[in-house]
Amino acid sequence: MTIKPYIQEHCPLLAQIDTPADLRKLSVDQLPQVCHELRQFMIHELSSNPGHFASSMGAVEIVVALHYVFNTPDDRLVWDVGHQAYAHKILTGRRDQFDDNRKLDGLSGFPNPAESEYDTFTAGHASNSISAALGMAIAAELQDNDQRKVIAIIGDASISGGLAFEGINNATTNPNNLIIVLNDNDMAIDANVGALSSYMSDLHTSHRYNKLRYKTYQFLRRHKVINDNRKGLIMRFSNALKSLFSGQQNIFEGLNIRYFGLYNGHDVKRLVKVFREIKDMTGPKLVHVRTVKGKGFPAAEADPATWHAPGKFDEETGERAKGSKGGPIKYQDVFGKTLVELAEKNEKIVGITAAMPSGTSMSMMLEAMPRRAFDVGISEGHAVTFAGGLAKDGMHPYCAIYSTFLQRGYDSIIHDVAIQGLPVTFCIDRGGIVGEDGVTHHGLFDLAYLRCIPGMTVASPINEHDLRNLMFTAQLDGMGPFAIRYPRGKGVIEDWHNEMKALPVGKGRRLSEGEGVAVLSIGHIGNEVIEVINHLAQRGIQVGHYDMIFLKPLDEDILNEVTSRYQSVITIEDGTVVGGLGSAVAEWITRKGYTTRLRMLGVQDEFVHQGTVQELYERCGMDAVSLENAILEELGV
Repeated sequence: MTIKPYIQEHCPLLAQIDTPADLRKLSVDQLPQVCHELRQFMIHELSSNPGHFASSMGAVEIVVALHYVFNTPDDRLVWDVGHQAYAHKILTGRRDQFDDNRKLDGLSGFPNPAESEYDTFTAGHASNSISAALGMAIAAELQDNDQRKVIAIIGDASISGGLAFEGINNATTNPNNLIIVLNDNDMAIDANVGALSSYMSDLHTSHRYNKLRYKTYQFLRRHKVINDNRKGLIMRFSNALKSLFSGQQNIFEGLNIRYFGLYNGHDVKRLVKVFREIKDMTGPKLVHVRTVKGKGFPAAEADPATWHAPGKFDEETGERAKGSKGGPIKYQDVFGKTLVELAEKNEKIVGITAAMPSGTSMSMMLEAMPRRAFDVGISEGHAVTFAGGLAKDGMHPYCAIYSTFLQRGYDSIIHDVAIQGLPVTFCIDRGGIVGEDGVTHHGLFDLAYLRCIPGMTVASPINEHDLRNLMFTAQLDGMGPFAIRYPRGKGVIEDWHNEMKALPVGKGRRLSEGEGVAVLSIGHIGNEVIEVINHLAQRGIQVGHYDMIFLKPLDEDILNEVTSRYQSVITIEDGTVVGGLGSAVAEWITRKGYTTRLRMLGVQDEFVHQGTVQELYERCGMDAVSLENAILEELGV
């Protein structure tokens, strides 16, 4: 294995660690230096190859202690979200490939079982680790693998998600080999919200209880007082102590999970001691550790939300690279500014986001109208049903959620909004290929999974003006559930602040006329079609182009026009063609009995991994060159 010069020069211990087995050869006294070297290596690498910085910096000691104490990969580490897992990747044979992290055909930015046997479960969305770990723990017991330990590492506020508590509730089946490590850093991506966050803060203050509990347990264990017959009595005594010192029962112990904490998550030697002491205890266990998001890099410690994924930065000064100035602003900012503008004129409008106020720009309404904007935390299903309740009693919610996370609220969309025809506007951020975050974060399925819902209007703007027009249209009386889907990043119009107007629902527009071939596009990718058609026009080739705007209802006037006038139709969409625009047009052509040739460009029946947006467009055959070649093939040129 080729060791990189930086590691050889700056990380002498890390250079010796190709697998966790090598880590376990070191003494406990050497582990703080390993943690220091891991942080220095991550700072060096991530300064030029951006990724999830602050969360992984905060979890270094947890990673080192777990791999040191437990026999990975036979013992299973199940990471929640995966934002915390960079040190884990570096220690598990991927140190020298880490400069390819999040790149095309490189390492995934999240745990990926196809990449390493140490990555036991796919991670990217929040709150699934406990349920997955519980399943693995029960599987080990059913297969008489009593030695295997399964550890769920949950942090960045994932514990606040409902799925996490469903897993904890079910863990009362008492698998002896399940351990939950709660990495508590007071943060999600933005600041934590909700009652559970306040409760966790209360737990932090009960140091006297934790100290007394730990010393009492040590005494009882040393004198062999603890056995199965006395376990229940000791647990009740422990809970009574908790109530005495904190005024409330520990929620985890109330659910029959043995609780240990609160520990300093940056004291690696103490963590090693704790994990060694609890690993063979009976029953499910939760170890609560307190960490600092961004630990080891002052700028990240001071502003962990910004440094969650900061982009490129100077590893010495902490100065972040400045983005390109000028040009169009982001769709997200157009959304945020437009929502505030609409809400100023329509007092029924409220805003909702699920733990992504900065990313969605819902922060603008939270700041401007705090009584009418809500960050509900990592709870997409609740966000949708909450929106339904607001709509039922006279409000008009704009619910801004990333496309990939809206999948988590799908039942709520159908059951709690669509069946009742409630006027909820879903502002679906990060629609389409998002780039380096990869397979768990692309927004490829929204058009397909929304199109099949009766009564749902589904639209996608080609530019910022249409985003504003659609947001304006959605608030009009009688609209019902209305989905507006737009991509991550910059738009195409610098003068984005148009006078908003209502768009006719279910109507697209002809952008160009041609001969032989017509292209139907939906959403921002239509701008790429415009460039291709302009390029072909310079060669004397005229191609029709229609911006559909609405996937549902489809503009049947356009479909009648293109099927009667053109020999071939090409659909293109930044999403799956299975159930998307291509499928919708194919269904319509079949239903009408037409024989028009149809070619569908977009993501085929596959999952798409990480890379730049342009690289992935090329790989999926939906970039400008692929579109131009498809047009020329249809024309026989």
